[in-house]
Amino acid sequence: MNAPRLTTFFEARWPDATVASTRELAARGIDHRVLTEAVQRRELVRLRRGVYVRSSVWFGFKPWEQDRLRIEAHWLSTNGTAVYSHASAARIHRLTTWNAGPQVHVTVPYSGSKSSHGSDVRAHSFIVPGCDLVHMRLSPGRIANVVGIERTVADCARTLSLEGAAIVGDSALRRGATLAGVRAAAERTGAMRGYRRVEDLLPVLDGKSESPGETRTRLALAASGIPSPVLQYEIPTRHGLFRADFAWPELLVILEFDGVAKYFDYRPTSEALLLERQREVALMDDGWTMVRTRWPELMTPGVIVAKLETAFARARKLSA
Repeated sequence: MNAPRLTTFFEARWPDATVASTRELAARGIDHRVLTEAVQRRELVRLRRGVYVRSSVWFGFKPWEQDRLRIEAHWLSTNGTAVYSHASAARIHRLTTWNAGPQVHVTVPYSGSKSSHGSDVRAHSFIVPGCDLVHMRLSPGRIANVVGIERTVADCARTLSLEGAAIVGDSALRRGATLAGVRAAAERTGAMRGYRRVEDLLPVLDGKSESPGETRTRLALAASGIPSPVLQYEIPTRHGLFRADFAWPELLVILEFDGVAKYFDYRPTSEALLLERQREVALMDDGWTMVRTRWPELMTPGVIVAKLETAFARARKLSA
């Protein structure tokens, strides 16, 4: 079967699901021979043994969306019996993750060999108490066992970098999790495994940070000794309210983390940029100094701090 015929064939027969098992595909008249040919011709992507997704769909997803599909593929291949935890639980809860890797994380009540779960799975040994277990929908008709949101933050503190865990934790706080709840969930894991990392994480969490970039910027500022800013500081201007990511009101200095979604998620591009520019000009007319930073500058230690120190010096000079 040539490529165009394969595409037409799958368009007509694919089930009402993004990820499908061989059993579901067989019920639609798609047999093993066709699946093998489709993978060879790159019409399909084989996510796990017996689980497939159409290539046109797979490569249209962002990496974090692909990570969720990997979890769903694991669910299909294990008959929905697994308990998802750590970064996988964060993804199912739709918390923000960063640099967490593509592996599927499950928690099991025994110590098994790594090979028994597959190279794409990381298994953690622990019996999850009922109070830490919830049931969540992966897609219509597919309900997964998942550790709760506060247990998820505690788990991520043990396995991710401080930055990665803080991004998950800030996102969880915005969703209603509490520091006390995270601490209590960590204490229920027994043997206090990795508890120090949880204690290191809790003081740096702040649900006011609205993106991974803002979280990482906040941590970089704290590590540098820069005076603590006010987060999401609201400033009236003649063109409407401006909400600064980071502000030092006593110095009239603002630091903005420029992420694409910040401007384009809710308004047409031109309108968003025009309003932002008008408010920025109004702020500068009122004596504020605006500093902007982006992802690449987070990769080079000291760049953001140097820009801020220059802005602070200028602000002090103007107020003298």
